[in-house]
Amino acid sequence: MSLPESAFDCAEPDRDCPLCPRLVAFRQENREAHADWFNAPVPSFGEETARLLIVGLAPGLRGANRTGRPFTGDYAGVLLYDTLLKFGFASGSYEERDDDGLTLQQTMITNAVRCVPPANKPETAEINMCRQFLRKRISLLPNLAAIVVLGRIAHVATIGAFGLKLKGFPFSHGANHPLPCGKIHLFGSYHCSRYNTNTGMLTTEMFETVFMNVRNYLDRLDERNVD
Repeated sequence: MSLPESAFDCAEPDRDCPLCPRLVAFRQENREAHADWFNAPVPSFGEETARLLIVGLAPGLRGANRTGRPFTGDYAGVLLYDTLLKFGFASGSYEERDDDGLTLQQTMITNAVRCVPPANKPETAEINMCRQFLRKRISLLPNLAAIVVLGRIAHVATIGAFGLKLKGFPFSHGANHPLPCGKIHLFGSYHCSRYNTNTGMLTTEMFETVFMNVRNYLDRLDERNVD
């Protein structure tokens, strides 16, 4: 695959990443208030041989920012990991903690913004700054065939990581965009947040359909390779 070069050649930011002053200040506030929390850029979770990459928005304050694992410790993780288990993208059991023994199968989860933002709302400059890590993360997954973006911000960040124009790849729930870099397809989903599920914007069935489509796409690729 061909991705734009970054000035920072790493997929995971340092624990004390200094790039976004507002996020650094919020991180320090949380370290002082909750010394036993993770309180650092949350690293990607999963296999380096992943065929599926899931891109979320940012760590939740009492979720991943507390536990140190994406989507772990808040409601969004319950729906996400239950769905991954159902479609064979994970094994074990999800117990809302990073030592529950849950493992991902040919899957990796990351975030468009690695540090928890105040009020769960990253600013545009922070999204743009953190894109370098997403770009590098993608480039280091040699078997990548599918990306699921959870929400519009994750979609915009991912399209930007590939150096593509948004008008050619509009975001919508259930969208499936073949990317011009090769075999990778980009699947869109509303974010699995409690707000979206409580308001009915996203149902369990809608969310599961996205991952069923991903599973079917990967299975078709396998069948072609056998033929």
